[in-house]
Amino acid sequence: MNAHIPEPIIIPINGKTPKIHPTAFIAPGATIIGDVEIGADSSVFYGCVLRGDIGPIRIGERSNIQDNSTMHVDADAPCTIGNDVTVGHMALLHGTTIGDGTLVGMKATCLSHSVVGKGSLIAAGAVVLEGQEIPDKSLAAGVPAKVRRELSDEQSGSFIPHAGRYVDTARAHREQIAQLRDPNHAQH
Repeated sequence: MNAHIPEPIIIPINGKTPKIHPTAFIAPGATIIGDVEIGADSSVFYGCVLRGDIGPIRIGERSNIQDNSTMHVDADAPCTIGNDVTVGHMALLHGTTIGDGTLVGMKATCLSHSVVGKGSLIAAGAVVLEGQEIPDKSLAAGVPAKVRRELSDEQSGSFIPHAGRYVDTARAHREQIAQLRDPNHAQH
């Protein structure tokens, strides 16, 4: 099958062009604009918009931004995602800092100048308010988000292997897309 599969939309703006590591996966239909850097083995899935038009967006290594999530910034509030981070479907990250090994649940929101510590879990649908700080290894839930408890080392550490599974998932998607675009594509 030689299917028409669109490319991701990559747009330079204000003299800034997205920098995407060669091992990162950007799904068809994702949009990456401006001052955005995406690290090794990270992934941005279908329907995501990362808009670094007025400030920088930085995504570390082995992090995954799942389908239909949005990332944006304020001029004084960049969006920084650490290594081994999972951002669930339809999350909204706006001018926030997310620590290494954290899981942001589906439809969660983190507003400008908020900081989420390492190894934390932001529950699905939670809203981390502007300027709010969530400590390392915390479970935060609710609207507005409140720290419900500290996570054990085992719980906190479980998010890194989860992000690792998405590295494998992204590779599988990249390979399947390549095969659909070119039936003669050799598998690696």
